[in-house]
Amino acid sequence: MERKGFNSTFGMIMAAVGSAVGLGNIWRFPYIVGTNGGGAFLLIYIIFSFIIGVPLLMTEMLIGRKAKSDAVDSFKKLAPKKKWYVSGGLGALAAFLILSFYGVVAGWSLDYVFKAATNQFAGKSAAEIEALFTNFITAPIRPIICTFIFLAITMIIVKAGVERGIEKVSKVLIPLLLIIVFLLGVRGIFLDNGVEGLKFLFIPDFSKLTMPGVLAALGHSFFSLSLGMAIMITYGSYVKEDENIASSAFKIAIFDLLVAVFAGVAIFTAVFSFGLEPGQGAGLVFVTLPNVFPVMPGGYLFGVAFFVLLSLAALTSTISLLETSVAFGVDSLKMSRNKASWLSAVLIFLIAIFCSLSNGSAFPFKFFGKSLFDFLDHITANYMIVLAALIEVIFIGWGYRKTEVFNELTNNGKLKFNLKNAYYIAVKYIIPIAMILILLSSFGILKSA
Repeated sequence: MERKGFNSTFGMIMAAVGSAVGLGNIWRFPYIVGTNGGGAFLLIYIIFSFIIGVPLLMTEMLIGRKAKSDAVDSFKKLAPKKKWYVSGGLGALAAFLILSFYGVVAGWSLDYVFKAATNQFAGKSAAEIEALFTNFITAPIRPIICTFIFLAITMIIVKAGVERGIEKVSKVLIPLLLIIVFLLGVRGIFLDNGVEGLKFLFIPDFSKLTMPGVLAALGHSFFSLSLGMAIMITYGSYVKEDENIASSAFKIAIFDLLVAVFAGVAIFTAVFSFGLEPGQGAGLVFVTLPNVFPVMPGGYLFGVAFFVLLSLAALTSTISLLETSVAFGVDSLKMSRNKASWLSAVLIFLIAIFCSLSNGSAFPFKFFGKSLFDFLDHITANYMIVLAALIEVIFIGWGYRKTEVFNELTNNGKLKFNLKNAYYIAVKYIIPIAMILILLSSFGILKSA
């Protein structure tokens, strides 16, 4: 029986772009660019995106399409009676855990749409705006309600299925998201002194680039494309046999990069226009920018549009993260989509409650000195998805038949694939080395001088 999947190339690309274009682009990307020197970091990130991210994206998509199943079952089908499925299991578990704290941040973005729409930033000092954020995320009830609403919306979309839910919604949300981020970027360019933000973002100053910055660019190059999380294997399983995997991977990477860059333009032009510090870290979006909106021309609309953008980006990613768990329930555990959707959403929400509470005093327990929220963020981003990616490229590069790989990439010889040698060099050597470097850095073995 044919596996139900994406109905069109456009829908497939929009869904995959939706997964890639998440909070990582709007929330995480600007602050790691800001803390790592701007233009030089961006250049290194772009290079890594195409020599690491794209080949890894192609690898995950071909694994999924070849096996036509979830991440765990895909490896079991391609390599029966072997343990390569550990990669799929790690990735699927990582996606499950990531959604439990990512959903909390998504809930924050939803609350900030309300705050921006009701003009709650107006007339407040920088200290008051910081306190507004701190008091909100440490509160015991409101963030959990926001998380519940966000996860409920996500579950409704995923439960509707790939074509009628994920693809249908992605076709609307992603073009809307692209329009908003483009308009915000253009608006920022015309702010007074906004050109300084453009210089910071696009003119490389390699004296500001450190080894930790290079490793951060390397890690973000595959984190931002939702790699190592079993997502793209799952989405790959829904891709039609006549789709061009290589072409789709390049398009997804380009869209992902464009959103990240335009988000950077929108944020850094505003930051430099009002004399703020670009290296503010994770608070850049929720603490620094709300200082800007009330005092900039058209700032009310700018602020509302920005947090709507943040929420849309979050939703497109929470959909893909939940779908990974649902696909595991359907394919590996033989559940109905309805049951797998409900069960996954409920379990994730239960963990999300404790993640949210761990930001305040209501859940004071520490895990290796970290709150539950920070601990799950740390182990998934630094260990689980990296190890999952490492295992899968070793499998494709060294443990699977080369002819089968290229048959999948060329649709059994119907398509040309001129980068065959470059792809195999990346998968067999470059990506494994990159993943090992990230792991060594995460374990504290590799440190800069």
